Amino acid sequence: MNDYGYLSIFSARANDLLIALGEHMLITFASVMLGCLVAIPLGIFLTKTDIGWIRSITFTITNVFNTIPSLAMLAMLLPLLGIGLVPAIVALFLYSLMPILRNTYAGFTSIDPHIIESARGMGYSTTQLLFQIELLLAVPYIMSGIRLTTVYIINWAALATLIGAGGLGELIVSGLGVYDKPLILAAAILAMLLALVADFSLGKVEKFFFKSAHSTQQQN
Repeated sequence: MNDYGYLSIFSARANDLLIALGEHMLITFASVMLGCLVAIPLGIFLTKTDIGWIRSITFTITNVFNTIPSLAMLAMLLPLLGIGLVPAIVALFLYSLMPILRNTYAGFTSIDPHIIESARGMGYSTTQLLFQIELLLAVPYIMSGIRLTTVYIINWAALATLIGAGGLGELIVSGLGVYDKPLILAAAILAMLLALVADFSLGKVEKFFFKSAHSTQQQN
């Protein structure tokens, strides 16, 4: 039997909890960053192309990723990438694509065409228009997608332990194996707090960009 309780677990297993928390944050950060690097430019491209079938295929493929159960996704990647961090990050990256892509596309398509025409009339080049007007107006939508994705990825990352990627899920599974209720609860609480902190922090960033976008819209 373990000699710690529900409160003392945080001091008795502090090192294990901190290592698992760090692994969980690494998996989440890497997955979301990869999703942003792919989905945001792709979403911008889809708003600029006039070829409808490209948009249809892109959204269909990214939507398919989200319909695959997480355990099935991990199982499919095992033969290709083995076990560890890489397949876990790849799987969660694929899950992150759809919400970020959808919100990026929605953000750019929601921009008032009159603002674009006004900026062009003021002599803005295509590049200046993209980075100084369109991107600023679309950022609140993009941040909303990133915020939602991050919270989901934090939750899904708990399953990464099933393919040896570590994280808080590893402690939860270990606790289940020996019926260590304090360890299970401690790891679950940390995962919950991580999701809440991420949601709160990104929510603040989203509000900041919303105010900036509103200011840019009024100026134009």
